[in-house]
Amino acid sequence: MKLSTCLLLTVLTASAQQPAAKRADTLHDLSAQLEALSHRVSVAVVQIFSTGYVLNDERESGSNAAIVTRQHATGSGVVMSADGYIVTNAHVVSNARKVRVRIADEVAGGPNGAMQPSGKMLEASVVGVDRETDLAVIRVDRNDLTPLPLGDSDALHQGQLVMAFGNPLGLENSVSMGVVSSTARQLRPDDSMIYIQTDAPINPGNSGGPLVDADGRVVGLNTFILSQSGGSEGLGFAIPSNIIRNVYQQIRQEGHVHRGQIGVYAQTITPPMASGLQLSQDWGVLLSDVEPAGPGAIAGLEPGDIVLSLNGKSVGDARQMEVDLYRYPVGAKVAVELVRNGEKRTVQVVTVERHGDPQRFADMVDPAKNMVNRLGILGIDLDRRVSDMLPDLRKHYGVLVAARGGDSAYSGDNLQLGDVIYALNNSPVTDVASLRKQLDQAKDAEALVFQVERNGRLMYLTLEME
Repeated sequence: MKLSTCLLLTVLTASAQQPAAKRADTLHDLSAQLEALSHRVSVAVVQIFSTGYVLNDERESGSNAAIVTRQHATGSGVVMSADGYIVTNAHVVSNARKVRVRIADEVAGGPNGAMQPSGKMLEASVVGVDRETDLAVIRVDRNDLTPLPLGDSDALHQGQLVMAFGNPLGLENSVSMGVVSSTARQLRPDDSMIYIQTDAPINPGNSGGPLVDADGRVVGLNTFILSQSGGSEGLGFAIPSNIIRNVYQQIRQEGHVHRGQIGVYAQTITPPMASGLQLSQDWGVLLSDVEPAGPGAIAGLEPGDIVLSLNGKSVGDARQMEVDLYRYPVGAKVAVELVRNGEKRTVQVVTVERHGDPQRFADMVDPAKNMVNRLGILGIDLDRRVSDMLPDLRKHYGVLVAARGGDSAYSGDNLQLGDVIYALNNSPVTDVASLRKQLDQAKDAEALVFQVERNGRLMYLTLEME
């Protein structure tokens, strides 16, 4: 039985043993507190409408083409600052070319039906997207919004009362109540992300809405459900607020996310591992590899070290250690407490940036502008913004391979996501337009030799017409 029902039954049972006036006060107090909390939070919850383009693979129908189709998406968001910054899920605005936001009215009450939604519709721009955490920051041109504070998701406890806000199935400004079912749910063993699990009803359209505690603080961002029926079955998941805070601050300041790492490969210790390696404990984190000349090696970390804590915060498994390192800015010092040969020691390690995921550039492409049909890719010009996300490139011009766009007309070496094309048959490729022009001028029998940079190395790739 859900907490909302149990809570009301408890109040009713207790009030039945009290005078009538006392019963009324108790029930009204509970109702008034929930109503006040709902009103305070609702003004900071927005409805998001995005329109963009997606590539549909038509090979199953006998065609080798990738068809560009228009896509509409709706979701929710939560206001983070008075000057218009809003956090939502990345999948709500993924591939969006136009984003609109309906801001909630400050005054509650009055008719507010599904057919006659309230609030003001505003144009929004996408500030940045982080695909790995499924978070995005958008902004509207307003300076008088009511933000919600972020809570501390590490302080959450199982059974704690929470309320989920959003726009499920397009129904504007809805709220549901439940409890925290789990504070750190990991869906796959190798997944670095953790989620808050809640039984507060969450449905499609709630994505990007806030999960708040009894004080009205955002402790999570509603993200997805596990369901066999397609509707809420009490298995809702939200991104913890401490992850939101880190990603939001970085996107707002720089437009993208830096992730720290210390040049080690960590594994969760299991009892069989501890027995076979004769470790001093059968739980925790074991360093199975330390990158030569990396920050961990420079600080003195060694394979076989057992990590106990980072800056005083204990780490229970390898996933938690990786997530905790995300929170530190690049260049920060982290005190790593460890056990080596039965002795405890602490070393100071400087974090460095983890190599970025090339998939993150897929959100920056427009199939109508960036498609290079002959190569089956979507490329983006190497402008200043892209260059800042790919430091230490050999040249300051070129085309970045950002996404797949169908089948290539050529065979041979493969272009990979993240490759930067500098030249084709010794002719410089300065942008997508020049790449298309050179491909159109190439003869069918002519081999194409691309100069590309991949993972910091220059190489030649040869392609021929099939």
